[in-house]
Amino acid sequence: MNTHNPNDFRYRDRRSDDTQMRYERVPMAVRTLSSNTLFQGEHEIGIEHHGALYRLKITRQGKLILNK
Repeated sequence: MNTHNPNDFRYRDRRSDDTQMRYERVPMAVRTLSSNTLFQGEHEIGIEHHGALYRLKITRQGKLILNK
C-alpha cells in the first residue's frame, strides 16, 4: 500500500510585495540522499525497519523496488 502522496503540501504563510499575508501550498523540505550514496555500487541493499528487513533493489531499467 502506497501511503505517499506527492501532492502532500503544508500551508505556509507568505508575504507578497504589498505586505498582505497570503497562504500558499508549498512542499516541505525532505532530506534527500543520492542513490549512489545508498547503494555504493551494489544493486541491492537491506533496510531494517521496526524489526523487519526490507530489500531495496535497482532494476535493469534503473528503477527502484522495495520488497519486504
